[in-house]
Amino acid sequence: MAKKIAIVGGSPKAYIPDLASFQEEELLWIGADQGAEVLLEHGITPDVAIGDFDSVTKDSKRKIREHAKVFDEYPNEKDETDLELAIRGALKQNPSHILLFGVTGGRMDHTLANVQILYPLLKEGIKATVIDKQNRVSLVEAGKHTLKTNRAYPYVSFLPVTFDVTGITLEGFYYPLNEADLPYGSTLCISNQLIEDLGTFSFRSGILLVIRSKDLTQ
Repeated sequence: MAKKIAIVGGSPKAYIPDLASFQEEELLWIGADQGAEVLLEHGITPDVAIGDFDSVTKDSKRKIREHAKVFDEYPNEKDETDLELAIRGALKQNPSHILLFGVTGGRMDHTLANVQILYPLLKEGIKATVIDKQNRVSLVEAGKHTLKTNRAYPYVSFLPVTFDVTGITLEGFYYPLNEADLPYGSTLCISNQLIEDLGTFSFRSGILLVIRSKDLTQ
C-alpha cells in the first residue's frame, strides 16, 4: 500500500523545521545518518535509521540503535550516500509522496545534489518535496497543476530546469501569465503570490522547479 514517507538527512540542523508539527500526518519516518539523531531530538521515534553513522557520536549512535524500530548500518566506504540509501529503502515501501528534510543548507554541492534527487523520483512517478524552514521545493512536468494558498509559504517561484519551458500560464496569481515561454536562466517567474484560495499553472513542455518560500521574518 502506498505510503507517505519522511526522510531526514544530516544537513545543518538550523535549516530543519519543527518536525513534530508534521506528525499530524500519517508518516513513516526514516533517519539517514545524523537525520536519525535529529528525529530523536524532535521527539520522534525513527521507523528506520540507516547509514554509516559517521556523523554522530558513539553515545548518539547507541541511542539511535536503542530507539529506532529498524537500525540498518553500512560501512563508511560505499557507493551510495546515506540519503541515497534512505531513498532506496523508501522506494521499497511503494510511497505515494516522499518528504525530504535536512537536505539543504551548508555546502552548496550537497544542497544542489540533493535537490537534483527530485528528478529520478519524478521519473518514477513519485511526488517528492524538499522542505526546510523557508522553502518547499518540488519538480513538475508539463501539464496543468493546482496550488492552494499556503500562508506559511506565501511566495511562489517557478524556475526552468530544462533549456526551455514553453506555454506557461498562471491563473489566480498576483502576476498572471498567458502562454509565456521561460528559457533556462529566466527570472520572469520569481517571487509571485496567489491571490485566490486555489491557483493553477500549466505549461506545454519542459520541467519546472516549483519553490514555495517565506522570508526569515515571517
